[in-house]
Amino acid sequence: MIPQWIIEKKRDGIELGTKEIRAFIAGYTDGSIPDYQMSALAMAIYFNGMNARETADLTVAMMESGSVINPARIPGVKVDKHSTGGIGDKISIPLAPLVASCGATVPMISGRGLGITGGTLDKLESITGYRVGLSETEFFQTLQTCGCSMIGQTAEIAPADKKLYALRDVTATVPSIPLIVSSIMSKKMAEGIDALVLDVKCGSGAFMGNIKDARKLARALVDTGTAMGKKVVALITDMNQPLGRTVGNALEIQESLDILNDTGPADTRLLTLELAKHMLIVGRVPSPGGAAAKLQDGSALSTFRQMVACHGGDLDAKLPIAKNQAPLPSPKSGYISKADADAIGRASLLLGAGRAKTTDTIDHAVGISDLKKISEPIEAGEPFCILHTNGHEDEAALFKTLEPAFEISNDPVEPPPLILEIIE
Repeated sequence: MIPQWIIEKKRDGIELGTKEIRAFIAGYTDGSIPDYQMSALAMAIYFNGMNARETADLTVAMMESGSVINPARIPGVKVDKHSTGGIGDKISIPLAPLVASCGATVPMISGRGLGITGGTLDKLESITGYRVGLSETEFFQTLQTCGCSMIGQTAEIAPADKKLYALRDVTATVPSIPLIVSSIMSKKMAEGIDALVLDVKCGSGAFMGNIKDARKLARALVDTGTAMGKKVVALITDMNQPLGRTVGNALEIQESLDILNDTGPADTRLLTLELAKHMLIVGRVPSPGGAAAKLQDGSALSTFRQMVACHGGDLDAKLPIAKNQAPLPSPKSGYISKADADAIGRASLLLGAGRAKTTDTIDHAVGISDLKKISEPIEAGEPFCILHTNGHEDEAALFKTLEPAFEISNDPVEPPPLILEIIE
């Protein structure tokens, strides 16, 4: 097999064969195909796409590039959730222990920040001592102890995706449906799960900017999972404004703790409970009183504490705090009509909460809090949000990025719907 011939075929819009896809991914995994050729193929896929068969073949090839967890080693009904990524999307953190406290087992393999969207692993590492790289034995022990574990990809699970995931981030090939589907499903199917719920984000702060593309991605994910013998449902949710009131790693951990304490922003709480409901449905896990009862009685928070301890974390230690807090004042009174997730995500990246390149170091303390939401009233001089900084950002670039993020209407504004569609 000559790698450049496969790249040429996809560049010219020609369908790739199963053997070609598997051979290319195998070569990329073992290092015989270098990053620059994988980058070229990823860009060709970005522009010319893949059909359903090619996407399924790519998913299987990436899943089989490493080991697949034996479901018999994990107790109970195994159900997971995955989000396609958004600004302020910290839902996985309260969701996994919530669903585990309801009786399901949640073996969650999570990712790091990709583009302007935050990563669950980066957020969890805000907690002192939290290890995302558990051994396989530790992973199974944690699931036995508390019913959930949130880890990064091991060297054994979908190694092709681990390499490609980082490469996509720095080659502008993130928003490609075949690459997104194969990345998500190769990891999730390798977990040995019985069922999966997908949160497909749609809007300015998501990879899918409009409902048509989000629907196409959701359908591709559901069809791929179903073809692999799993129960799958996808929710398409709004990402034109950030989720919750915080963006940034430690800030989002605190908001997650608020949810687990049965408080927190209404939209974050609503989506957490809605996704929990669907996870219990597809997993056929009975939960008297529903997931909300587990927030109210403290069971979900107790499960999270257990999980953090199993990962070596100390939930009682103080979360990182930035040196400076700077309000972004509103120039006039009115109602918030726009809180652009894309601009706010880019500002968070400039603060140091994300990565511009794979070698960048995350600053867990920085970010944005107290975000005003669409439809809320605001007075002149009142802050749209508060910036948490450590003095390393380019202030001119930061405020230039944030300046168009918020708009104000003189008249009341209806809040946008949070859940747009459900694809089964």
